[in-house]
Amino acid sequence: MGAQASGRIIAMHVALGDQVRQGQLIAEIDPSTQRNALQNAQVVLIQHRAERASRGAALRQAEVVFKRSAATWEQHLTSRADYDAARATLEGAQADVEALDAQIHAAQIAVDLARVTLGYTKVIAPMSGTVIAIVTPEGQTVNAVQAAPTIVKLADLETMTVKARISEADVPNVHPGQGLYFTILADPIHRYYARLRAVEPAPDTVSVDTVNMPPVSNGGNSNAAVYYNGMFEVSNSEHVLQPSMTAQVNIVLGEEKSALNIPISALGDTDVDGRRSVSVVDAVGHVETRWIKVGLNTNAVVQVLEGLKANEIVVVGDSARLEAADAAAKQDSE
Repeated sequence: MGAQASGRIIAMHVALGDQVRQGQLIAEIDPSTQRNALQNAQVVLIQHRAERASRGAALRQAEVVFKRSAATWEQHLTSRADYDAARATLEGAQADVEALDAQIHAAQIAVDLARVTLGYTKVIAPMSGTVIAIVTPEGQTVNAVQAAPTIVKLADLETMTVKARISEADVPNVHPGQGLYFTILADPIHRYYARLRAVEPAPDTVSVDTVNMPPVSNGGNSNAAVYYNGMFEVSNSEHVLQPSMTAQVNIVLGEEKSALNIPISALGDTDVDGRRSVSVVDAVGHVETRWIKVGLNTNAVVQVLEGLKANEIVVVGDSARLEAADAAAKQDSE
């Protein structure tokens, strides 16, 4: 919330953390300067109206004289010079009245503007919300000549907007409407669920003025990572979430219910058909290599579509040592 009037803050009616309603008085700025400006504008308007009344009387007198002169001119009882003089006086009086009408209109605008400016000395909440910061305390002077200085910051904490930084490598796979969940540092167990509303079309760096920036070194290449902001909202009726919190966001690209999966560290080589090798321990403890077809991959576990059954045992990590031990055991048994 910014101030549109300059002056010293003489009263602050809210405290940090207060709940405010739309239209509630937040702060008051010393109105002395603005009140004097309004009174001066009102005085000028009164003066113009008084002069308009005087000029109006002169106009009515000029109209009477002109009508009389026109009548005597038609009867050839007066000279043409007297008739022309009466008409010129009438036209001059009409012009004076029109000029004063314009001045009254301008003075009325000045009064209305001064009254609005005086109203700016009362800072009113434009929305309902929570006071999350008091930027300008009571007693401090604000200057609204070039920019509107911030008095307090309000936030609607009932619904929070989350900005998720999405790597350029993942942006092509992300689109509005996808389901997602996130956790916060204070409670990494509880998941908050939502749907992606939008993905900003460009990274934040495009808003930086590059006209006067020095050229990029290394042949114009930059190794800086590029991120795009994904936006979504989540209900916050219990006010657990706070502004500027850190969220760990997971966007769901695919979903399978009751999927058979194994740790990704169990995967071995890839063949020409895209199948992956795994080492499977049979019922007697021997290790065999099997080729399986995989599906969804979370980088932690991978879905098995073909080649394995539930409750089979696979080797996780370095299977070469286990396979060598298994081969040695087979030779000993022979």
